[in-house]
Amino acid sequence: MEDVQLSLSTLRNNIGMTQQDVADRLGVSVQTVNRWENGDLINGLVIYALAKLYRVEIDNIKVPS
Repeated sequence: MEDVQLSLSTLRNNIGMTQQDVADRLGVSVQTVNRWENGDLINGLVIYALAKLYRVEIDNIKVPS
């Protein structure tokens, strides 16, 4: 992937996953995935798990503030 930061929702959509798909894969609720995409409850472990799931480098994830 190019050296650009993309939002969590864009990365999720790029691989054709819904919030429910992500929630099921990571063992969390859809509400939790929604919160991550809105910048709540996000930490380094979450970023790592999402980067692995979305097959991108951590540096390519734009973390909402």
